Amino acid sequence: MTEVVVSDPLLAEGLARIADEIDRAFDALLPVPDDARSRLVEAMRYAAIGGGKRLRPLLLTGVAEMYGVVREAAIRAAIAVESIHAYSLIHDDLPCMDDDAVRHGKPTVHIAYDEATAVLAGDSLLSFAFEVLGDPGTSADPFTRIELVQALAHASGAQGMAGGQMMDLVAESSEFDLQTVTRLQQLKTGALLAASVEMGAILGRIPPEGRTHLRGYARDIGLAFQIADDLIDHEGNAEVAGKAVGKDAAAGKETFVSLLGPERAREQARMLVEQAIGHLAQHGKEADLLRAVARYIVERDH
Repeated sequence: MTEVVVSDPLLAEGLARIADEIDRAFDALLPVPDDARSRLVEAMRYAAIGGGKRLRPLLLTGVAEMYGVVREAAIRAAIAVESIHAYSLIHDDLPCMDDDAVRHGKPTVHIAYDEATAVLAGDSLLSFAFEVLGDPGTSADPFTRIELVQALAHASGAQGMAGGQMMDLVAESSEFDLQTVTRLQQLKTGALLAASVEMGAILGRIPPEGRTHLRGYARDIGLAFQIADDLIDHEGNAEVAGKAVGKDAAAGKETFVSLLGPERAREQARMLVEQAIGHLAQHGKEADLLRAVARYIVERDH
């Protein structure tokens, strides 16, 4: 898979660092057992290690760093989010869902292993996420741990990612307007991005009323991220996407691009990014990484 060039040095350094930290953490936390479960754990590792942009972990650790959170705690929380993300991709790629053969430039889990192993690997990563969050190693404060669990569980289920995936399946046989497509993507794509930002603030002991601006930032970059994905899919750049492209149009799904047209969609994404950066006005240089993440989101279609 062709790497997307990251022009911002701060972001490039942040992406390289978080990718290494997440891979090392998964490697340490998912040792392969010397018994009949080995194939399952190998499939979990295959899905979780060495793939993806790691934007969710970068967002979580970036927010946590703003509030002085110990790096190890932030990495553990980021591992939980990335485990949910990896599980969702395993299941999303299955023949009963999107039926994809390539993810992150390599064969999908059910192709590399088999469908039953892929289902179990996804199930296990889902459980693993909450095992990590519930461990005192993530936070010594039980109230912080349960708030992290609640935030990630809400973002993962019917009120978040899974609900958005269901709407996406229904989209193949329905005509969705812009408001419905926006809601679909706020759940399917935006919920985990928002949870990443929220969980960084939770680790930083920021009360809910102090997170309003961060929620606005997360909401706007979540929609901008999906518009950029739709543009990549529309323009047929499989190398940037790391997966098959053009499938939404073939399935008759409405997207931001089909509803707005590519130029309006691109302009909407840019507006959302500027709006997201505006939400960070109360922060100084400590939020520069978050600003860089927002700008990077719309550069991905270049």
